[in-house]
Amino acid sequence: MEYEILGGSFPIVECTLKSGESMITQSGSMAYMDPTITMETSSNGGFGKVVGRLFTKENLFQNIYTSTKDGSKIAFGTCVPGSILAIKLTGGNSIICQKSAFLASYGNVELSTFFNKKIGVGLFGGEGFIMQKITGEGTVFIEIDGSYKEFVLEANQQMILSTGYLVSMDETCQIDVQTVKGLKNIFLGGEGIFNTVITGPGRVTLQTMPLAKLANSIYPFLPIPTSSSKTGNDAVDAATSIFKLINKK
Repeated sequence: MEYEILGGSFPIVECTLKSGESMITQSGSMAYMDPTITMETSSNGGFGKVVGRLFTKENLFQNIYTSTKDGSKIAFGTCVPGSILAIKLTGGNSIICQKSAFLASYGNVELSTFFNKKIGVGLFGGEGFIMQKITGEGTVFIEIDGSYKEFVLEANQQMILSTGYLVSMDETCQIDVQTVKGLKNIFLGGEGIFNTVITGPGRVTLQTMPLAKLANSIYPFLPIPTSSSKTGNDAVDAATSIFKLINKK
């Protein structure tokens, strides 16, 4: 399999497959493909895997795309503006990712559920109690909100993050939370009460625009529909509000 990541803020990853090669993706992620590629929808692991995807907000079923001819192309796109990162897994290594990060994979790659065992991390770490665990031998493509930056932490080296900025980390890393020190910092600093702490060793990937932060930034500028302007269709009302906002500029 060969791949190329294309596009700017709305990227796709275009993969070129040999005959017999397959890729796994979440349902609805395929952008386009050659007619020489077949699709099969599968639970890909049975009932237990389906339940695990339910907790990580993934689609319950996955699509398996298989090439029947050398040089067949297939592309997968992101759900929100951002980036696509390709991560190569070797030796059965694992990475821990934010929920809904998984886009597609090639090779012997398994997607499962990772539970944060520390109550503080689950409640205040910004990622919740449940994350994604990706294990195997192959290449995995993950979705990122905004751009990204990677860091390699040495043993016991720590990094403090604002909640929501963690995309992925090696399984060898540890995640915890710490309270912001000082009442003035808590109430006037604008950074909240808790920060996420990552301890190495391992690779850590951060994102620049968490989806929750983007939504909070846009929300104050959206006009509030009046009762007379509502159509009864939430999607139409939201689109109308955004259209009116653009026209005002």
